[in-house]
Amino acid sequence: MRRNVALLLVIVAGVIGIVFSSGSATTSAQGNPTPFPTNTHDPADMPLRTATFTPSATPTDTLSPTPTITPTLIGPFEYPENFNPLTGLAYPSEEARNRRNLIVKISNYPPVVRPQYGLNSADIVYEYEAEGGVTRFAAIFRSQSPGRVGSIRSARLIDLELVDMYQSLLAYSGSNDWVREYILDSDWRWRAITPHFNNYECPTYCRYPEDGKAFEHTLFADTDGIWEEADRIDVNQGMQAVGLAFNETPDPDGETANDIFIDFYHPDAEVRWQYDSATGRYLRWDGGLAHADAATGEQIWTDNLVVIEVWHTPRPDVYESEIGGIALEHQIWGYARAWVFRDGQWFKGYWFRNRDYGSLQLRYAIWEGENVMHLKPGRTWIEVVRKFDPYATNETGMYSVLVSDEVVDMAPTSTAVVEATSTRAAAQTATAESYNN
Repeated sequence: MRRNVALLLVIVAGVIGIVFSSGSATTSAQGNPTPFPTNTHDPADMPLRTATFTPSATPTDTLSPTPTITPTLIGPFEYPENFNPLTGLAYPSEEARNRRNLIVKISNYPPVVRPQYGLNSADIVYEYEAEGGVTRFAAIFRSQSPGRVGSIRSARLIDLELVDMYQSLLAYSGSNDWVREYILDSDWRWRAITPHFNNYECPTYCRYPEDGKAFEHTLFADTDGIWEEADRIDVNQGMQAVGLAFNETPDPDGETANDIFIDFYHPDAEVRWQYDSATGRYLRWDGGLAHADAATGEQIWTDNLVVIEVWHTPRPDVYESEIGGIALEHQIWGYARAWVFRDGQWFKGYWFRNRDYGSLQLRYAIWEGENVMHLKPGRTWIEVVRKFDPYATNETGMYSVLVSDEVVDMAPTSTAVVEATSTRAAAQTATAESYNN
C-alpha cells in the first residue's frame, strides 16, 4: 500500500507540477526549554570563543537565491539544486553548499562531559556503543558551523565506515594503532584533520581545562577552523552523500509513538526521546536528565529519530588501548531492521547499505529501492543498537528499545538523579579530604 501511495504521488506531481509546502527551508528555530533539572552549566560560566570564518581564495559558484519553500518529495538519489541531502532542506548559505561534510567525534561518557557543545547544530548525529554499554557521538555538520564543538574523543572502527558513507572530513583526538594505520593507508587520509597527525593550534583544536574533568575530556574543536584547514590543503570540496528521502507529509499507516526509551545497558547511558507536539520535535534525556547543548542551554532535539539494529562484533585483532581490550566493530553494511520516528508517528522498515557504494538507505522492503521511508525535512539522530536475531521481523520488538504512545513523566526521575549525583559527589569529596588529612 505504501508503495502504491508513493507512486500515485509521483504521478500526480507530474501532472500538476511539483507541489511545494509552506514550511520554512531553515532549521534555526529551537525547541522550548525543558522545565526539568538538567546537566546544563550556565553558558556565562563557560566562555565561548567565537571563531571567524575566512572564505577560501578558490573561486566558487554563486549560490542561487535560497528557496523559501520545500519540495514535497526529495531524494533518495536526486535532490533539487542547492538542497542538502543530509536534511532535505535548502543550504542556508553559499559556504554551507560548497564545503564538505564534517564528522566530529564527541564524547558522551562519563556524565561529567555533558552538556556538550554543538550537538544541536549537526545535520545528523550517530549515537553508538563505544564500549561497556556507554555511548559516543559522530556528529555530521554541513548546514551550520557552530564554532566550538566537543569535547573531542578518539576515532573508532565505525568511523571508517561513516567517512566513506558521507564522503566527509573526520575530526577526532586520536586512535588506536590499527585505526591510525588504516587511516594513513586510506585514500582519504588527508581528510583526517586531527592533532594525532599535526600539532594544530587554536582555534582549530583547543584545551579548556575545567575543575572535575580529566585531561582527556578538555579537548575541543572549532568547525570554522577545521573547514579552513581543509581549504588550505584542498580537501574541502562540497561532495554529496545521497541515500535519504524526505517528505513534508508523513508516510501513511504510522503508529502513534511519543516516548522512545533505549537502554544501552549502562545506568549512565539510558536514553529517552519524547515527542513535543508543540514544536513537532523529539527532546532528549540521558541518564535520567534532560540533555542540553552547552552552547545554547537548550535541550537537545531532533526532527527525526531513526533506530537501526546492527551486528556488534568483537575484533580480537584490533587492540583498543583506550579501554585496554579488544575493539568493537559495528557492521553498518548489508541490511537489518530500521524504525523511523517523526511527527509523533512510528514507521517500521529496513536500512540498507552497499558497502562498496553509497550511504545508508531506509526502505519498507529490503530489495525494493524505490519503496523508501520518508524522513521529515530537518535534522536526524540515528541510534545504533545491537542486533541479536538474524531472523527477527518487524512483527517483534527490537533489543533494548521500548516504544510507547504514553509520555513518561521525567520530573521525578530527574530530581532523583540530581539528588543521587549530589550525594555521590559529597561522598567522594569527604573521602578525598580524609586522605588529605
